[in-house]
Amino acid sequence: MSAKINTEINAEHDPVMLPEVLQALEPRDGAVYVDGTFGAGGYTRAILEAADCTVVALDRDCGVEKYAQDLKKKYGARFVFINGCFGDVETLLKNKGFEKVDGFVLDLGVSSMHLDQPDRGFSFRFNGPLDMRMDTTSGDTAADLVNKMKEGDLADLIYKYGEERRSRKIANRIINQRAQKPFETTIELAEAVRAVVPRSPKDKSDPATRTFQALRIAVNDELGELERALAAAENILNPGGNLVVVTFHSLEDSIVKNFIREKSGRVSGGSRHLPQIESPVTEPVFVALYNKAVSPSEQEVSRNSRSRSAKLRAATKTPLPPRKDIS
Repeated sequence: MSAKINTEINAEHDPVMLPEVLQALEPRDGAVYVDGTFGAGGYTRAILEAADCTVVALDRDCGVEKYAQDLKKKYGARFVFINGCFGDVETLLKNKGFEKVDGFVLDLGVSSMHLDQPDRGFSFRFNGPLDMRMDTTSGDTAADLVNKMKEGDLADLIYKYGEERRSRKIANRIINQRAQKPFETTIELAEAVRAVVPRSPKDKSDPATRTFQALRIAVNDELGELERALAAAENILNPGGNLVVVTFHSLEDSIVKNFIREKSGRVSGGSRHLPQIESPVTEPVFVALYNKAVSPSEQEVSRNSRSRSAKLRAATKTPLPPRKDIS
């Protein structure tokens, strides 16, 4: 029998939709859960407090290990931290001796912890190096992309990942400006975008928001990581185990929504040329917990503005083995 769920949050890190995540995950004694996006440990701590269970937490950012050490001191063997990408969850778990788990939770996007650190380069609210890497030890930075990509490729990236209608004007401005001086800081890029994207009176967000989102997604291969993690969920979850994902923009949400629909047997015959056709559920690998995405409460949105765009989707693994898609 599960222990009483404690929704008290760490004041240093306000986990988005924590009560809803715990309700969907249903922590129970003796079970093993994976927190694929550890951050400052908000979800992990709450899960460990909710039941006498084990949590394996993943994060590609080495900078969060100080939070992991604090939890290790308190929870001992019930807590395992792995420095790595959640897209590699299956391999990472096996390397630690875990074959199957009873729940897998992901809180996607960039955390407030990263946004509030100017030296990480995620936010246009501060002047910092144009970096945006979750793992600062490897890979191209956002500065590398804006200073090296061809104009057409850069415009396509900003349009695809930022859903920015003025992507070509932005790319042109970047190309012309970098010819005089390469981009080095977040403020330089933000001001370049603002110069060609007027602030809409109906949209409260900064004109640079979508461009920064696009670069962050590209730098960290966020959508690829998500797709790999969802595919791995089929293999790592025990029957009855729950997959819980919190998304923050339509690109992420569409991937999760379509994955759950397809794996629950509700979609067949869809392609880029033909519409998806609803069909009766046949041998589902997952069963959706909710008919539609769950949104944060009004109280949470008023307390934590980051939660405003959040959506939660969840599904339960069935006893059937992972279904191999026919190519």
